[in-house]
Amino acid sequence: MRFLITAGPTREPIDPVRYLSNRSSGKMGYAIAAAAIEAGHDVILISGPVCLDPPSEAELTFVTTADQMFDAVHRHVKNCDILVMCAAVADYKPALASKDKIKKQNANLSIELSPTRDILSSFPPEHREFFVVGFAAETTDLHKNAQKKLRAKNCDAIVANDVGSPNSGMESDENEVTIFFPDGQIQEISRTSKKNVARELVKIFAKMCEKRLTKKM
Repeated sequence: MRFLITAGPTREPIDPVRYLSNRSSGKMGYAIAAAAIEAGHDVILISGPVCLDPPSEAELTFVTTADQMFDAVHRHVKNCDILVMCAAVADYKPALASKDKIKKQNANLSIELSPTRDILSSFPPEHREFFVVGFAAETTDLHKNAQKKLRAKNCDAIVANDVGSPNSGMESDENEVTIFFPDGQIQEISRTSKKNVARELVKIFAKMCEKRLTKKM
Protein backbone atom coordinates (compact mmCIF):
# COMPACT_ATOMS: atom_id res chain seq x y z
CA MET A 1 0.00 0.00 0.00
CA ARG A 2 1.00 3.63 -0.39
CA PHE A 3 1.18 5.66 2.83
CA LEU A 4 1.26 9.46 2.94
CA ILE A 5 2.42 10.46 6.43
CA THR A 6 2.85 13.91 7.96
CA ALA A 7 5.09 14.47 10.98
CA GLY A 8 6.49 17.15 13.25
CA PRO A 9 5.32 20.69 14.00
CA THR A 10 4.86 23.70 11.77
CA ARG A 11 6.39 27.12 12.39
CA GLU A 12 4.35 30.24 11.72
CA PRO A 13 6.57 33.34 11.36
CA ILE A 14 6.02 36.40 13.55
CA ASP A 15 9.05 38.22 12.18
CA PRO A 16 12.36 37.08 10.59
CA VAL A 17 13.64 35.60 13.88
CA ARG A 18 10.51 34.53 15.79
CA TYR A 19 7.71 32.08 15.15
CA LEU A 20 4.74 30.29 16.72
CA SER A 21 5.12 26.53 17.07
CA ASN A 22 4.51 23.62 19.45
CA ARG A 23 6.36 20.83 21.28
CA SER A 24 5.94 18.14 18.63
CA SER A 25 9.20 16.25 18.07
CA GLY A 26 8.04 14.32 15.01
CA LYS A 27 9.04 11.02 16.66
CA MET A 28 5.61 9.39 16.29
CA GLY A 29 5.20 10.28 12.63
CA TYR A 30 8.75 9.18 11.79
CA ALA A 31 8.20 5.92 13.66
CA ILE A 32 5.02 5.26 11.65
CA ALA A 33 6.90 5.96 8.42
CA ALA A 34 9.66 3.52 9.42
CA ALA A 35 7.13 0.88 10.48
CA ALA A 36 5.22 1.17 7.20
CA ILE A 37 8.43 0.71 5.22
CA GLU A 38 9.39 -2.24 7.45
CA ALA A 39 6.02 -3.82 6.62
CA GLY A 40 6.69 -3.50 2.89
CA HIS A 41 4.61 -0.42 2.11
CA ASP A 42 5.60 2.62 0.05
CA VAL A 43 5.89 5.84 2.06
CA ILE A 44 5.79 9.54 1.29
CA LEU A 45 6.79 11.51 4.40
CA ILE A 46 5.94 15.21 4.69
CA SER A 47 7.88 16.62 7.61
CA GLY A 48 7.93 19.86 9.50
CA PRO A 49 11.14 21.05 11.22
CA VAL A 50 12.54 18.21 13.36
CA CYS A 51 15.91 16.91 14.58
CA LEU A 52 15.48 13.35 13.32
CA ASP A 53 17.00 11.20 10.59
CA PRO A 54 14.21 10.19 8.18
CA PRO A 55 13.80 6.60 6.97
CA SER A 56 16.13 6.18 3.98
CA GLU A 57 13.48 4.52 1.79
CA ALA A 58 10.80 7.19 2.28
CA GLU A 59 10.07 9.82 -0.36
CA LEU A 60 10.66 13.06 1.54
CA THR A 61 9.12 16.51 1.41
CA PHE A 62 10.20 19.09 3.99
CA VAL A 63 7.96 22.02 4.90
CA THR A 64 7.92 24.77 7.50
CA THR A 65 4.49 26.41 7.68
CA ALA A 66 0.93 25.11 7.86
CA ASP A 67 0.21 26.50 4.38
CA GLN A 68 3.19 24.60 2.99
CA MET A 69 1.98 21.44 4.73
CA PHE A 70 -1.51 21.92 3.27
CA ASP A 71 -0.17 22.33 -0.27
CA ALA A 72 2.23 19.38 0.03
CA VAL A 73 -0.48 17.02 1.28
CA HIS A 74 -2.85 18.01 -1.52
CA ARG A 75 -0.06 17.58 -4.06
CA HIS A 76 0.62 13.97 -3.01
CA VAL A 77 -2.64 12.65 -1.60
CA LYS A 78 -4.17 11.45 -4.87
CA ASN A 79 -1.40 8.87 -5.14
CA CYS A 80 -1.90 7.35 -1.68
CA ASP A 81 -4.09 4.65 -0.16
CA ILE A 82 -3.72 5.79 3.45
CA LEU A 83 -3.26 9.36 4.68
CA VAL A 84 -1.83 9.53 8.21
CA MET A 85 -2.01 13.10 9.54
CA CYS A 86 0.34 12.74 12.50
CA ALA A 87 1.84 16.26 12.20
CA ALA A 88 0.97 18.83 14.86
CA VAL A 89 -0.10 21.53 12.42
CA ALA A 90 -0.54 24.98 13.96
CA ASP A 91 -4.17 26.02 14.41
CA TYR A 92 -3.31 29.72 14.15
CA LYS A 93 -0.73 31.92 12.49
CA PRO A 94 0.04 35.66 12.76
CA ALA A 95 -2.36 37.55 10.54
CA LEU A 96 0.57 39.62 9.30
CA ALA A 97 4.23 38.69 9.79
CA SER A 98 6.60 41.61 10.23
CA LYS A 99 9.28 41.97 7.55
CA ASP A 100 11.69 43.34 10.17
CA LYS A 101 12.57 42.12 13.65
CA ILE A 102 10.11 43.45 16.21
CA LYS A 103 12.04 45.46 18.80
CA LYS A 104 11.45 45.02 22.51
CA GLN A 105 9.54 47.86 24.15
CA ASN A 106 8.36 48.62 27.67
CA ALA A 107 4.76 47.96 26.68
CA ASN A 108 2.47 45.03 25.97
CA LEU A 109 2.61 43.57 22.50
CA SER A 110 -0.48 42.17 20.81
CA ILE A 111 -0.30 39.86 17.79
CA GLU A 112 -3.45 39.22 15.79
CA LEU A 113 -3.84 35.56 14.88
CA SER A 114 -5.84 34.04 12.06
CA PRO A 115 -6.80 30.36 11.64
CA THR A 116 -4.69 28.18 9.38
CA ARG A 117 -6.29 26.07 6.65
CA ASP A 118 -7.65 22.80 8.05
CA ILE A 119 -6.07 19.91 6.16
CA LEU A 120 -8.25 17.11 7.55
CA SER A 121 -11.48 18.97 6.79
CA SER A 122 -10.40 19.56 3.19
CA PHE A 123 -11.13 15.97 2.12
CA PRO A 124 -14.91 15.33 2.00
CA PRO A 125 -15.67 11.58 2.22
CA GLU A 126 -17.59 11.58 -1.06
CA HIS A 127 -14.57 12.89 -2.98
CA ARG A 128 -11.83 10.55 -1.77
CA GLU A 129 -10.66 7.01 -2.39
CA PHE A 130 -8.05 6.94 0.38
CA PHE A 131 -8.29 6.05 4.09
CA VAL A 132 -7.90 9.09 6.36
CA VAL A 133 -6.34 8.88 9.84
CA GLY A 134 -6.28 11.93 12.09
CA PHE A 135 -4.46 12.44 15.38
CA ALA A 136 -5.81 14.14 18.51
CA ALA A 137 -3.41 15.33 21.20
CA GLU A 138 -5.54 16.00 24.28
CA THR A 139 -4.98 17.09 27.88
CA THR A 140 -8.60 16.63 29.10
CA ASP A 141 -11.68 14.61 28.11
CA LEU A 142 -9.72 12.46 25.67
CA HIS A 143 -12.62 10.22 24.58
CA LYS A 144 -15.10 13.06 24.19
CA ASN A 145 -12.75 15.38 22.30
CA ALA A 146 -11.35 12.66 20.06
CA GLN A 147 -14.80 11.41 19.05
CA LYS A 148 -15.89 14.97 18.36
CA LYS A 149 -12.89 15.49 16.08
CA LEU A 150 -13.53 12.14 14.36
CA ARG A 151 -17.01 13.31 13.36
CA ALA A 152 -16.15 16.94 12.60
CA LYS A 153 -13.19 16.08 10.36
CA ASN A 154 -14.87 13.10 8.61
CA CYS A 155 -11.94 10.81 9.43
CA ASP A 156 -11.93 7.03 9.01
CA ALA A 157 -10.00 6.79 12.29
CA ILE A 158 -8.65 9.07 15.00
CA VAL A 159 -5.59 8.20 17.08
CA ALA A 160 -5.80 10.02 20.41
CA ASN A 161 -3.25 10.39 23.17
CA ASP A 162 -2.98 12.27 26.44
CA VAL A 163 -0.13 14.76 26.08
CA GLY A 164 -0.54 16.01 29.64
CA SER A 165 1.72 13.23 30.92
CA PRO A 166 5.48 13.98 30.95
CA ASN A 167 6.30 10.33 30.21
CA SER A 168 4.33 9.84 26.99
CA GLY A 169 3.25 11.82 23.97
CA MET A 170 5.11 14.89 22.76
CA GLU A 171 8.92 14.80 22.99
CA SER A 172 8.87 11.38 24.69
CA ASP A 173 10.16 8.11 23.22
CA GLU A 174 7.06 6.33 24.54
CA ASN A 175 3.36 6.66 23.90
CA GLU A 176 -0.01 5.10 24.63
CA VAL A 177 -2.93 5.70 22.30
CA THR A 178 -6.62 5.03 21.78
CA ILE A 179 -7.97 4.61 18.25
CA PHE A 180 -11.57 5.61 17.54
CA PHE A 181 -13.61 4.55 14.49
CA PRO A 182 -16.90 5.95 13.10
CA ASP A 183 -18.79 2.70 13.88
CA GLY A 184 -18.04 3.15 17.59
CA GLN A 185 -15.20 0.63 17.68
CA ILE A 186 -12.34 1.55 20.02
CA GLN A 187 -8.87 0.00 20.20
CA GLU A 188 -6.18 0.76 22.76
CA ILE A 189 -2.43 0.39 22.58
CA SER A 190 -0.84 0.36 26.03
CA ARG A 191 2.19 2.42 26.88
CA THR A 192 5.28 1.25 25.04
CA SER A 193 7.95 2.64 22.75
CA LYS A 194 6.76 4.76 19.84
CA LYS A 195 8.37 2.21 17.51
CA ASN A 196 6.11 -0.52 18.91
CA VAL A 197 3.05 1.75 18.84
CA ALA A 198 3.84 2.58 15.20
CA ARG A 199 4.06 -1.09 14.20
CA GLU A 200 0.64 -1.77 15.72
CA LEU A 201 -0.88 1.31 14.10
CA VAL A 202 0.41 0.36 10.65
CA LYS A 203 -1.17 -3.12 11.02
CA ILE A 204 -4.49 -1.57 12.05
CA PHE A 205 -4.50 1.02 9.24
CA ALA A 206 -3.59 -1.53 6.57
CA LYS A 207 -6.23 -3.98 7.79
CA MET A 208 -8.96 -1.31 7.83
CA CYS A 209 -7.95 -0.07 4.38
CA GLU A 210 -7.99 -3.60 2.96
CA LYS A 211 -11.43 -4.20 4.44
CA ARG A 212 -12.67 -0.97 2.84
CA LEU A 213 -11.25 -1.90 -0.57
CA THR A 214 -12.80 -5.39 -0.33
CA LYS A 215 -16.26 -3.91 0.26
CA LYS A 216 -15.93 -1.80 -2.91
CA MET A 217 -15.03 -4.80 -5.09
